[in-house]
Amino acid sequence: MGTVKLFSGTNSTYLAEKIADYYGYSLGNKTLMKFSDGEMQPVINESVRGCYTFFIQSTFAPTDNLMELLLMIDTAKRASAEYIIAVIPYFGYARQDRKDKPRVPISAKLIANLLQAAGANRIMTIDFHSDQLQGFFDIPVDHLKSEAIFIPYLKKTDLSNVTFASPDVGGVKRARTYAQYFQRDLVICDKYRKKANVVAGMTVIGDVKDADIILVDDLVDTAGTLCRAADIIMDKGAKSVRALCTHPVLSGDAYKNIEASSIEEVIVCDTIPLAQSSPKIKVLSTAKLFARAIRNTHEHRSISALFVEG
Repeated sequence: MGTVKLFSGTNSTYLAEKIADYYGYSLGNKTLMKFSDGEMQPVINESVRGCYTFFIQSTFAPTDNLMELLLMIDTAKRASAEYIIAVIPYFGYARQDRKDKPRVPISAKLIANLLQAAGANRIMTIDFHSDQLQGFFDIPVDHLKSEAIFIPYLKKTDLSNVTFASPDVGGVKRARTYAQYFQRDLVICDKYRKKANVVAGMTVIGDVKDADIILVDDLVDTAGTLCRAADIIMDKGAKSVRALCTHPVLSGDAYKNIEASSIEEVIVCDTIPLAQSSPKIKVLSTAKLFARAIRNTHEHRSISALFVEG
């Protein structure tokens, strides 16, 4: 087995340093040069020849994060790294995973092609927007699950009055995982949109009266859907509403929406750094999970062993 080398993209250093600390290694020496017109040139300042080389970079906005990751992968390939793994805690463009109207790209597939063309031998991520995104790749994908982080956290709380909820029909499978694990009820919020990021209407399917509701979603963007669901659930007689959301995209008026909503707490992971702090937002770290997954990958051990078994 080749030596392990861990490197970080510029805007994911906050997480990569924690992953490296759990792993027991220091991050590799890498610099990013920028030309006056904005072009980037990553430089790996140590040998990676024959190494298992892990690049840790979430591809949230701006697209420079994606471009830097692609360039780092190409750098390692040309430096004769034995095996190149792109560790992408948040996989950007994952919501564009189908052609749902004429003349639009399937952007998630394009990103998959770019990563493979750059020279990645393996992808590691957590909570794709939809599981079938793994089929966009012709290389192995280690698709970690945030249940391994959220479930231990929830076990420390009182769940005797909890009902789990999905803020939309597409997330039912995700919410059902928690409902089945804790043997609690499940309710569904059925929404429809007139355009992206704008919810036109929503209905609640199931009984929420006097229950402590936990909404489950893979990401929170503008928080429009989440806050609308929370407010409607409270109007239906719920006692309280909290939310589990893996990826805190939190764009636009998200922070203001959350502060003004009925949601008591939004629990997220650190796949994307928060732009600002909020008393309603609690962050749990993915660093230990990724460090264990990296070790298991290098040692050719099972990744599924890291999943929470229902």
